[in-house]
Amino acid sequence: MITPKLLARVEQIAASRERILAATVHVSWMPGLQKDARTRNTHSSTAIEGNPLTLEQVRAVQEGREIAVGARAKREVLNYLAGLRFAEKHARKKPLTHEDILGLHRIIGTEVMDQGVAGRYRTIHVRVGKYALPPPEEVSGLMFELLTWWNEESGKLSAALSSAIIHYRFEAVHPFADGNGRTGRALALWELYRRGFDTHHIFAVDEYYWEDRARYYAALDAVRREGEDLSGWLEYTAEGLLLTLERLWTRVQKFSAQAKQKKLVLRPKQEQLLELLRDHKSMAPRELWQAPGGFEARRAGLVAAAGSGGPGQAIGHPQRRPIHSGMSTSTTNGKRHGSQQSLNAAINPSAISCGGRDVPCFVPLLA
Repeated sequence: MITPKLLARVEQIAASRERILAATVHVSWMPGLQKDARTRNTHSSTAIEGNPLTLEQVRAVQEGREIAVGARAKREVLNYLAGLRFAEKHARKKPLTHEDILGLHRIIGTEVMDQGVAGRYRTIHVRVGKYALPPPEEVSGLMFELLTWWNEESGKLSAALSSAIIHYRFEAVHPFADGNGRTGRALALWELYRRGFDTHHIFAVDEYYWEDRARYYAALDAVRREGEDLSGWLEYTAEGLLLTLERLWTRVQKFSAQAKQKKLVLRPKQEQLLELLRDHKSMAPRELWQAPGGFEARRAGLVAAAGSGGPGQAIGHPQRRPIHSGMSTSTTNGKRHGSQQSLNAAINPSAISCGGRDVPCFVPLLA
């Protein structure tokens, strides 16, 4: 099952994942990456099953914008988005049970089932192409076996492999009358979440399957044709995961470049104010206001006078606390530059002293 080609691919996946996670921890644009991945996975997984909405239409549905689309198509998208959020919410759940699988399918299948009942194992015989799948009376037992392997044995393998095995074995059982494809792909993502592989839920793996549906179905079919040999399937899914990570890395670099371009040019008096904030463990509001550069800083929107209202409305802090600016700057043509994040840190309202009394403090207008 584990071929040299597959082993090399898994090592590449691990290296690519580490590079991405190192670049994206604690950054302000993480929610944007998460939302984008959720949109892409939803569009791809529903489109594989025939949903006509485009990626941009799925994005609009996720954002709650009104668009002229069919009620069922919209419902399928909303259901899958909810299914992904369910998996994200229960990312660390262990062990998984029948009720977890049924609950996920209930979310994905509600009001969009052609046959059967959402959240219940099938009671009818089904076929996929020329293959007759296990009879309904065997479904519960086969799902028990899958869950046992998932809870007790899957952790011995790389998450890249266990996710793919769960994906295939679920589809081989086909436990529901409808909605098995979407549920199986959601379970594969859930495994990446549970194992801490996709810690931030930013991998849009389903795009790979959608872009060449014929190859996706052929890879699933090949396992049956080759006597349940998973080697080809695992190589195929590992290729897709690696491609997903490479595409994500490109998006991460784009976000990072945009963030680095957002700089502020500081005037000399503003620099003096920031130097004071570095040098003093604490400053009362009046001291800050009367300091060199205080008026200049107010004019530039760095601080507001107590009681000025609006975005810079004064707040009360009962205890003195030291300031930790964390300010980093660079110089270009004799002017000092500082990032938005560093400036906010330099005048963090929670770090500005109020002289030990419940009196108004300055708060930044940049937060």
